[in-house]
Amino acid sequence: MNRFARITGTGSATPDEVLTNSDLEKMVDTTDEWITSRTGIKERRIAPPGKASSDYALMASEKALKTAGISAKDLDLIIVGTVTPDAPLPSTACILQDKIGASNAAVVDIVAACSGFIYGIAFAKSMIVTSQMDNVLVIGVETLSRIVNWQDRNTCVLFGDGAGAAVVSASKKPGGIIDTFLKGDGSLCHLLEVPAGGGRRPIGPDNINNGDRFIHMEGQGVFKSAVKAMGDAATNILERTGTSSKDISLMIPHQANIRIIEATAKRIKLPMDRVFVNIQKYGNTSAASVPIALDEAVREGRIRSGDKIVLVAFGAGFTWGSALIEW
Repeated sequence: MNRFARITGTGSATPDEVLTNSDLEKMVDTTDEWITSRTGIKERRIAPPGKASSDYALMASEKALKTAGISAKDLDLIIVGTVTPDAPLPSTACILQDKIGASNAAVVDIVAACSGFIYGIAFAKSMIVTSQMDNVLVIGVETLSRIVNWQDRNTCVLFGDGAGAAVVSASKKPGGIIDTFLKGDGSLCHLLEVPAGGGRRPIGPDNINNGDRFIHMEGQGVFKSAVKAMGDAATNILERTGTSSKDISLMIPHQANIRIIEATAKRIKLPMDRVFVNIQKYGNTSAASVPIALDEAVREGRIRSGDKIVLVAFGAGFTWGSALIEW
């Protein structure tokens, strides 16, 4: 008997504190006009001291489980996509498992940056259609404010905090996650990285104050790679499934830059009224970007039963990917 993997519930959570472009004007040499015209971002959410990624993952997951109508003990696997874990050890998925009471679930973190949620969706589908698991919780969560250099005007204006979650469950009904596409290119990892803090360059007296423990980004190089990779990922998922852009009700892209989003839509000839955009509210939340947008689209009634939607993302590594879903 064929098994299909369907998203049965979504949820999201963001911090209460809002950091606007006007606030940033007082912190670094920038302007609201400069940020908005180049990125589309107007504000972002910032986690307060004492709050970590697992806290927002918990809130988003509880909402997703409630919508799906299952309990945490029904979960077979928890996948957390994040580059800002609570700690190097244990995984944030382990911490979340304990907080949520998912005592029967396996746990794993994915470090695929902004593509983390799509990677997680792909892995969840594989585990379900091969009859290894029935219910998988996939989360994308970040507290990027912890690794942003607030004196670097080129990067601090871009990033925000938050979490999104989705329950993926086995179903006999055809549809659901129809196909996924994943790709990477490690030769370009130097264009977007946090140089210090790992085994090669541990945090120490030589780098604690030089900014190497924060995000470093070569903006133009990342932008060019993102435009090409996001377009390729969106095109690929349509071609390999024999789907026309006319069949797509909504595209939910990674919210990094409005110009990248517009270029991706143009590449597959999809009008912007069929593209979900919330970058103006949250900025780039990395792995949380797509699932926050997905949850908001669902709750706003932008996605209905039978709709075909495309998820697409690009992130540090580089990593990129896409998914075609029949809701």
